[in-house]
Amino acid sequence: MIDPIQWVRCFAELIDEHTDELTELDAAIGDADHGSNMRRGTAAVVDALAESAPPTPAAALKQVGMTLIRTIGGASGPLYGTFFLRCAAAAGDSDFDAANFAKAFRAGLDGIVTRGKAESGDKTMFDALAPAADALDQRLADGDSLADALDAAVVAAEAGRDATIPMLARKGRASYLGERSVGHQDPGATSATLLVLAARQAIG
Repeated sequence: MIDPIQWVRCFAELIDEHTDELTELDAAIGDADHGSNMRRGTAAVVDALAESAPPTPAAALKQVGMTLIRTIGGASGPLYGTFFLRCAAAAGDSDFDAANFAKAFRAGLDGIVTRGKAESGDKTMFDALAPAADALDQRLADGDSLADALDAAVVAAEAGRDATIPMLARKGRASYLGERSVGHQDPGATSATLLVLAARQAIG
């Protein structure tokens, strides 16, 4: 079982710890604001949830998505916001058990694809989230616990993140750089990996 509020709190803590790294990565191939934007957005989410804790996973995830859209600039706000809004729609009012979490995570990924039109190899957050979703689904199908499945998802996300380094960016601001985008780790894939790690931390 995952508490969605704890998931987001862990995500906010990880973003805060890695803000400088995200900023440095984005300075190389973007606007140098991914770290500060993500920290502002996740901090706003934590504050909003502290003011009024929603009664269901779906309500909590919807509040997270709407807050991120309002507070994160650039493309990251709509993408992360859409991820959580799609998670909310898939979660419904059920408990956030392993099967429900995996379903919601997959729906969130599908939302990002719909919104950003990203594919594998585009050098985006998709390159971390898609392998994580695949690993999560496979390990749960094999009968593993949610904790073990998320361990595998984190490893897959990290591998996907690292694989963006030699890629030529085909989406977003980095795509404007052409060949100069090669050799740099994608900041979106990096923050997306933190999102997967936060889910693992949320179940202890």
